[in-house]
Amino acid sequence: MHYGMAIDLKHCIGCQTCAFACKVANNLPNDVWWNRVFTDGGPVIDTTSEDGRKEYFPMACQHCENPACVKVCPVGATYRDLETGVVRQDYDKCIGCRMCMAACPYTGVRSFNWEEPQYHMDFATGDSDAAPHQKHVVEKCTFCYQRTSQGKDPACMVLCPGRARFWGDLDDPDSEVSQLISKREYKQLLPEQGTRPSVYYLL
Repeated sequence: MHYGMAIDLKHCIGCQTCAFACKVANNLPNDVWWNRVFTDGGPVIDTTSEDGRKEYFPMACQHCENPACVKVCPVGATYRDLETGVVRQDYDKCIGCRMCMAACPYTGVRSFNWEEPQYHMDFATGDSDAAPHQKHVVEKCTFCYQRTSQGKDPACMVLCPGRARFWGDLDDPDSEVSQLISKREYKQLLPEQGTRPSVYYLL
């Protein structure tokens, strides 16, 4: 099995619902975002290009088949789950060296908890079995492992109003995500890095 995602850039409306769904489901601390939506061609949300268009670009961990982060982690805290293909973090093993952050070619998909996680609310949100957050560890998108391990979809997919996200087993040629990739033109981020991302952007 090899979990992956396809994101239809024609249907993404830049609403950031995926980012908020991720934050709530995973009870992310203040100022921590695992999933964001950038505007291509500009430094801020909703930047308009020179020809008047807005092109949105969702960004999170790419869950690479050949992840650079795994190769540099000195303690095995960053690893690729061989059963699912998901790149995961073992927070209890993480020593906070941030080598994975330096090695990852996809800037900004990881965050580091410099202090004890703080929250705007005094109670946890989202999934009851979401992993707890810790001081001095690196965090990133897990493809909502607590959900997908139970056969559910990642939170970012569930509320997407444009239905721009598709999820499934890339090893199954009949899965929806595999069918879309076989029929649609797509791109992957920084293919020259040789990381072989599991996220496909449909054009």
